Amino acid sequence: MTEDAFPRDPEAPEPARPPVSPGIPGAPVTPGAFGGSPPPPPSAPAAPQAPRPPAYTPGSAQPRLNRPVHERYPQIRPTSGYGDPRITRTGPGPGAGTEQEPERSSKLTARLTLALTVVIGQLWGLTIVVDEWMSGNTGTAWWGAGFLCLSFLVVLGLWLLDPKDR
Repeated sequence: MTEDAFPRDPEAPEPARPPVSPGIPGAPVTPGAFGGSPPPPPSAPAAPQAPRPPAYTPGSAQPRLNRPVHERYPQIRPTSGYGDPRITRTGPGPGAGTEQEPERSSKLTARLTLALTVVIGQLWGLTIVVDEWMSGNTGTAWWGAGFLCLSFLVVLGLWLLDPKDR
């Protein structure tokens, strides 16, 4: 796989690579270490440095990317959003998300908690009743079935208690 995920700009200069030591592959050359060359005398001219990359200027080498936004993305109109005729309402009004009737909310929460407790009790009772029935204790199973019917009637009574909340 020779291609990079981000292709290089063809107009950018090549990056400078450090010299490699002959003894250790990939290690940079240290003057005087591992057979490296001694440092040059101070009177010798300095080696030419790699050219600096050009200063950044906005724009691209590809002319198609230098077009104005409205030409690159014609589906975005200047009136997208606030002037869009498809938008008829701006969303929830002031106070949205706050509790309007805290008494009703607490009443419904209490009723839901009680109903869930009864449902869990009925499931527990059903496992006990089935276990007793399979063991042959039919008398205990009938008492358990009566308990399940009674708990259902309790939930039904709670439901009938306040009909305006439905």
